[in-house]
Amino acid sequence: MADLQTQMKQAVALAATDQVKNGMVLGLGSGSTAALMIQEVGARLRDGRLSDIVGVTTSFQGEVLAAELGIPLQSLNAIDRIDLAIDGADEVDPAFELIKGGGACHVQEKLVARRAERFVVVVDSTKLVERLNLGFLLPVEVLAGAWRQVQAELQQLGGSADLRMAQRKAGPVVTDQGNLVLDVSFAGGINDPAGLEATINNIPGVLENGLFVGLADQVLVGEINDGVAGVRDLPRA
Repeated sequence: MADLQTQMKQAVALAATDQVKNGMVLGLGSGSTAALMIQEVGARLRDGRLSDIVGVTTSFQGEVLAAELGIPLQSLNAIDRIDLAIDGADEVDPAFELIKGGGACHVQEKLVARRAERFVVVVDSTKLVERLNLGFLLPVEVLAGAWRQVQAELQQLGGSADLRMAQRKAGPVVTDQGNLVLDVSFAGGINDPAGLEATINNIPGVLENGLFVGLADQVLVGEINDGVAGVRDLPRA
């Protein structure tokens, strides 16, 4: 299954890169599928299929990868536009609402997506869901000194919130912004993503949450048909 999933990710990363044109300011997403896209952009810059690309990354991980590949980079504050942003998602529902933040990069990811003229989401078929948060926890980035207070307020909203712990170091995950992440589950999933996104972001101590509402312009889905990886342009419900 892992090999088939890699094939799906590669197919959709290539399809998204085909939308990149010379001279673009390009939002470079985070995660495994976005990394394949970044690698393809770098390859096309090296062989001359693309030129005059400026990248704006959504994570330190993406910044390191893009720099290694020779992709020119600028910060959000240094550019006046983003023509196209390409990024993955942890869950996508039929209305193109997303949960992102499995890699704890959702703050910068949302800034880039919001700034982009077009935001294209690249996922494999395992990321498609009928309702958000039934299978993937909702990340909420919080100030380190406020996580217990925010946790209690999320519980009052009906959410079970746990501090995300690091896998190969002692202690919690620390984001690129120096904050902590609470992973939240709501019984029955999330039936009003827009309302919940605003409600959570109004809790003092919250920097941002992983609900991406009304941002995705296109969702490209990598899938396997008859043993062959292909790409489907998902219709919006």
